[in-house]
Amino acid sequence: MRPHSASPLATAESPRKEQVRAGLVDSLGVGIGIFPLGIALGMLVVQAGLPWWLAPALSVGVFAGSVELLLVSLLASAAPLLTIAVTVFALNFRHVFYAFSFPLSRVRHGLPRAYSVYALIDEAYATYALLPPERLASARIVTGQLAMQAYWVGGGLVGAAIASALPEPIEGFEFALYALFIVMTLDAARSRRAIPSIVLAGLAMTVAILLTPDSALLVGLALFTALLVVRHLVTRRSGSSGSTGSTGSTGSTESDAAGAEGTVSDA
Repeated sequence: MRPHSASPLATAESPRKEQVRAGLVDSLGVGIGIFPLGIALGMLVVQAGLPWWLAPALSVGVFAGSVELLLVSLLASAAPLLTIAVTVFALNFRHVFYAFSFPLSRVRHGLPRAYSVYALIDEAYATYALLPPERLASARIVTGQLAMQAYWVGGGLVGAAIASALPEPIEGFEFALYALFIVMTLDAARSRRAIPSIVLAGLAMTVAILLTPDSALLVGLALFTALLVVRHLVTRRSGSSGSTGSTGSTGSTESDAAGAEGTVSDA
């Protein structure tokens, strides 16, 4: 999801009111995508037979987008706590690296910075990581993140209300979760470099379903992680071997050239 590009040209020295307005404008483009997903979350919670208040509770307590949709499915199927914990950790591990390039230094210490770390979702990272530091201030970043979470929580409440008002559940609506992950997979598959990882993921889940159907998700994630590590080591080793061979070829060429030059000098 791309950030809204029509942000006001506020700077870090701009008045607080202007910074707040800039943060609200920053969140508009994100809100267009987050709000409908929040509606889907709310409807999914109610249709899964879970209490309606779980939608805003997840949006406040977890606030992790696609992970919340997956959590609804796991909670509805009474998945083991270990499976839920490992799944959430695996899907959200990428957020650890966001802090290295997200402009947290522009956020005021204390509660504002703590909230900014908590609300560091993909969309917030995409919105502020690429903006020039001189245009960022604590009020702008925190306001933008607050607005993004408000869109998500509000969408969840609207979705729960819609699902509660329907006379009958919508058949097949639970497929929304699978459709979301299929779209994310197809988006990742646009690069040829990602195809081996997708194949490994399919292989890991197939083996897990065949061998441990009761804990397929947990075993599949563990196996997929192990396969990725092996692939990284093999790729790194082959790359090192290639560079060594290249260096040797260069050395041989230089030696041949030096020998030829010496022959010409003797002549």
